Amino acid sequence: MADPARARKLADRIKVIIAKRLEKGLRDPRLGFVTITDVKVTGDLQHASVFFTVYGTEEERADSAAALKSATGLLRTEVGKNITSRLTPTLEFILDAIPETAAHLEELLEKARNQDSAVEQLATGASYAGDADPYVKPREADVE
Repeated sequence: MADPARARKLADRIKVIIAKRLEKGLRDPRLGFVTITDVKVTGDLQHASVFFTVYGTEEERADSAAALKSATGLLRTEVGKNITSRLTPTLEFILDAIPETAAHLEELLEKARNQDSAVEQLATGASYAGDADPYVKPREADVE
């Protein structure tokens, strides 16, 4: 197993190489506005998972995923030319769900804010069900 720091450096290098190659352009009209978000390399440096997002509709995402899948060999060759490793890792492109996850989290936060404001409104006119201070206090001795 390789050093984790080396795996991170290789992942960063692969991310830059693929991003530059995509910036130059591929001859595939299906490829949309793709952003490489992250690359994870296995401990033995033989497999790289490339996470990407696509700006656009579901159809554009599917088309871009198909374009990247068909260009995997070309991109792997490009990576092999530009790294100083004995073996070139295999590439796997995975559609990253960052935008969907962020939108879902925003919905949940908005729902929580609405519930908090509703509870706050209920609490303003509420009174205690029992004593105002429900904790038992020590009795004071009767002085005679």
